[in-house]
Amino acid sequence: MIKSVLRGFALATAMSAVAFAAAKNPTVGGAAMFDSKNIIENAVNSKDHTTLVAAVKAAGLVGTLEGNGPFTVFAPTNEAFAALPKGTVDTLLKPENKATLTKVLTCHVVAADAMANTVAKMIKDDGGEHDIKTVGGCVLKAKENMGKITLTDENGGVSHVTIADVKQSNGVIHVVDKVLLPKM
Repeated sequence: MIKSVLRGFALATAMSAVAFAAAKNPTVGGAAMFDSKNIIENAVNSKDHTTLVAAVKAAGLVGTLEGNGPFTVFAPTNEAFAALPKGTVDTLLKPENKATLTKVLTCHVVAADAMANTVAKMIKDDGGEHDIKTVGGCVLKAKENMGKITLTDENGGVSHVTIADVKQSNGVIHVVDKVLLPKM
């Protein structure tokens, strides 16, 4: 009887630990995000990032973002892509525009594991604005206002981090509400 009670307690404790572990990461696009999976393995499950996933595939960046990293990805939502001028996404997805698409996407990727509190500290240490250099060669201007991080691209477009600190096995994703565009 005591063994049965102890097993039940151990099972309940283990299940609570699993539930707690799963609750650490926010859900994105209605899908659980697991810190044991890489950026691509998680992104494909988000209904809010189908355009981003299609673009990453078209640019041939899947293998890179499945790699060891670490990477920080500022992941635009489908709505962010839809806000671009009409026809932009379709044009970027054409094979002849792969170089431009790759440039746009890599301007959302940093070769580091930068959690929001790290970015906020860099902003504070730099007097209110921190330059973030991306793997695509872009420089994003990061600012913080009332606990929220914004990123300004090279054209003056401002994107807000709407979901921060989605841990991945090879880095972190921060969901953003605008596509960050490089100076062309």
